[in-house]
Amino acid sequence: MKQLPTLLMKSLSLSVCSLPAAASTTTLQQIALHQPKGVAKVVLKKGKTQLFKDGNPMVYSGAVDRIIGRPPPKTGDVVLVADGTEKPIGWGMYNSVSMFCVRLMQLEDEATSDSSCALNMEKLIETRIDAAVEMRRRLGLPSVHTNAYRLINSEGDRLSGLIIDVFGGVAVVASSAAWVEKYKSEIEACIKKINYINHVNWRPSVDILKEDGVNEYDLNKMHSSTCPERTKIVENEIVYTISLKGQKTGFYADQRENRQFISRISDGQKVLDICCYSGGFALNAVRGGALNVTGIDTSPLALELAKENVVLNNIDPGRISFLREDATEFMKGALLRNESWDIVIIDPPKLAPTKKVLHSASGMYRNLNSLAMQLTKRGGLLMTCSCSGAVTQSGIFMRILQGAASMAGRRITVLRQAGAACDHPIDPSYPEGAYLTNILLRVS
Repeated sequence: MKQLPTLLMKSLSLSVCSLPAAASTTTLQQIALHQPKGVAKVVLKKGKTQLFKDGNPMVYSGAVDRIIGRPPPKTGDVVLVADGTEKPIGWGMYNSVSMFCVRLMQLEDEATSDSSCALNMEKLIETRIDAAVEMRRRLGLPSVHTNAYRLINSEGDRLSGLIIDVFGGVAVVASSAAWVEKYKSEIEACIKKINYINHVNWRPSVDILKEDGVNEYDLNKMHSSTCPERTKIVENEIVYTISLKGQKTGFYADQRENRQFISRISDGQKVLDICCYSGGFALNAVRGGALNVTGIDTSPLALELAKENVVLNNIDPGRISFLREDATEFMKGALLRNESWDIVIIDPPKLAPTKKVLHSASGMYRNLNSLAMQLTKRGGLLMTCSCSGAVTQSGIFMRILQGAASMAGRRITVLRQAGAACDHPIDPSYPEGAYLTNILLRVS
């Protein structure tokens, strides 16, 4: 066999070395090749990729063109997510029954810069929880003044479907995704590494998990807890007894900064706290120097806690009272009695859990706020809240309040707009994470 001329050999050598890698070869693909069980690929439809490249983690089934992999992936499996050319843009947790086919966990460029977590859910959970602990530490949480806060805020902390609230030595896990249930032991192990956590209490969102394909019987089997039913916390130097079986995860840490604001403006004021739950706003008003505070709620458990919290903080019971009444009926009765308050706070439960009921919920918000405005002294202040994500994300709350003012025959001025406390981060690529609106109005 004749040998090629030396010059030609060098030329061929240079050409081969300078060839770019195949367009479809990426860091994630290379790592996937070494997975013992293989990794399925979820391929997106043409024109549907950019939303997820920009960081939105919720890959809805309508955006999926096809799934490559035999056997097909099962719920809880790690999968690649790829564009129409089958080039991976990231990886995430697959669900065969949910409207969200994949929850993206890491994008391709992140895997390229740090491959330690690529396609490794255990390592990713550990890394993300450690990062969340460090971020809260930089925010001053926990501290001697406040030991109740949110550690993981789902998409805001890049762990979609997982919420962890810390109440002193207890961590409460609210799960709303099948993958969270699958990795229960890994999540618990990460939480227990935090030196001040003594108990982990699971509060699965049963209805949401059913939609994610999780069997309610399996949930009941998995979640037996030795956690105490009640615990004590401190927030803004106020002590609370909270029920770990109460509303939400046991306490509304999202309103912490708004409660603290109330304490700054309550000196010498007469305050009404409607839908007061365990007395957070009411107690802050008293701490801030309010002359008289009235709290209204329909829950016997909430009012029992509120009254216990008055005693815990050595507050003169003559300055604060809690009544079990329906918010609307109480306000109508107070108007008939010609009562009014310098500051009114209204923080109703979630009236619009979905966009489908947004119209009817808008009417309820308008009616409640119209009554609250009429109970506010002219020139007084109304702090009004909505914890309905559908309302906050639609941006209609201000229009609802303007409609309420017209019904009440009052004029309103916006003094302050706020959301959840800073330990409830929101990913701008997933604006659906915003749910709480808190607005302070001057009513005249």
